[in-house]
Amino acid sequence: MTPDASLRKLRAQAPLVHCITNYVAMNIAANVTLAAGASPAMIHAPEEVADFVPLAGALTINIGTLSAPWVAAMHRAAETAMAHGVPWVLDPVAHFATPYRASVAQALLAQRPAILRGNASEIMALAGGTGAGKGADSGDSVADAEASAIALARRAGSVVAITGPVDFVTDGGRHITLQGGAEIMPKVTALGCSLTALIGAYAAIAPAFEATAAALLHFAEAGERAARSCEGPGSFSAGFLDQLHNLQPEDLKAERLTWH
Repeated sequence: MTPDASLRKLRAQAPLVHCITNYVAMNIAANVTLAAGASPAMIHAPEEVADFVPLAGALTINIGTLSAPWVAAMHRAAETAMAHGVPWVLDPVAHFATPYRASVAQALLAQRPAILRGNASEIMALAGGTGAGKGADSGDSVADAEASAIALARRAGSVVAITGPVDFVTDGGRHITLQGGAEIMPKVTALGCSLTALIGAYAAIAPAFEATAAALLHFAEAGERAARSCEGPGSFSAGFLDQLHNLQPEDLKAERLTWH
């Protein structure tokens, strides 16, 4: 499915996306999902996730702010998604920072997400290597992490997306890169987390590889357009949501994706 067809289908169906994300990201992730054309639900109680996941078109799990009840909910939600054929996306935020965080990320990876999204340092570490990441920020280039992403995709059976100034997507056999976005984007907190939610929205209506490519293209194009007229991070945030909403399917040019 091409990116333009994916956006048409997304807006026609307005899929429900179950987002388990961190406290910092909840608002922006919900707004990004809504602006693109989907419907977010920010539900994380262990007592209700198993009942809610089957109602959703996709599930996203972001480990940014962990606690024991949230981890229980993440595992229950992922297990339910697998049982009901609901595609789910894992965002292993700074999983290398502490042993607890690393163990949670590895346990969730074992539950076979359809899509895994992270920065270069996160992907390198999750594949078993070492990187130069600091907290949630990458200290490595996307190019340095490409081999790790390919190996991880083959081992986990997931589509793996490394995001940064250049995005790289692989399913272990096919690989694409996308250069885009705006330099100001890292100045707005939780935009990467919101991208995970957007990938989930597309995963609800398209195969995992095509969904990831379309979401990254939508995100990058909106970022570029918003940056042209912003005065700083605050006005960029508002403009970015506007551009996510205003972009039309024909604005998502498949030729921007480079195949390798």
